[in-house]
Amino acid sequence: MEIGVLGPLAVLDGGVPIDIPGEKVRAIMATLALSPGVTVSSFDLLGELWGERPPRSAANSLQGHVARLRRALVQHSGKETMRGLIRTSGTGYMLALSPACVDASRFVADVELAGRLRGSDPGKVVTVLAEALATWRGPALLDTGHGMICRTAAARLEETRLMARELVIDARLALGAHHEAVPELEELLSRHPLRERLCEQLMTALYRCGRQADAISTFHRLRHRLTAELGLEPSPALQGTLAAILRQEAALLRGPS
Repeated sequence: MEIGVLGPLAVLDGGVPIDIPGEKVRAIMATLALSPGVTVSSFDLLGELWGERPPRSAANSLQGHVARLRRALVQHSGKETMRGLIRTSGTGYMLALSPACVDASRFVADVELAGRLRGSDPGKVVTVLAEALATWRGPALLDTGHGMICRTAAARLEETRLMARELVIDARLALGAHHEAVPELEELLSRHPLRERLCEQLMTALYRCGRQADAISTFHRLRHRLTAELGLEPSPALQGTLAAILRQEAALLRGPS
């Protein structure tokens, strides 16, 4: 059994998709999949499905939605044992799967591994994260409703996805692939114009490509946005990168970004 939340909800049994009908039923499955092997309280599920003011019938409705979820798992798989995938406890429900069966859990674990390898094995970082990023099929938790648990998890996963792309770029710069990194960094910075780490990476890549003036211009564009929109100056790290470029420090050409 595999559960995918890095995009629309996907439930697969031996690679065969199982249709989970109804937004609330999908929200239950997604919420449980975010904490596999851990009981999610009925109180939290009620809040996820109906917000802060659930109707009086919400508890009964929750039981009905869970029953529909179990029925869908059994009917589409043809296996009565699939009913036990959603377990009832005294306080709520649990998805009886290992975190390794959920794409989001695997993705976060891969990013954590890449973070540990970043200073020692950039080639491995690129390989691990290229495979991990390829598992995304669209925005996280795309069709699982607007409950707080799923919305918070989606934002956290999207931030982790961006961190993963930054780690990949760090690794590529360490491997000397600065020319290839520039277009990707320009595209990322256009979508995240206040992201200082992306700006620092782009400045470094441009400088290593012999484009010192463009690297300096990149800094000043970000500085203008920061001061105009937030009243802030660039971080000391970013200002340090600018200073190193202005001094034409040789270490910036060969060292990690």
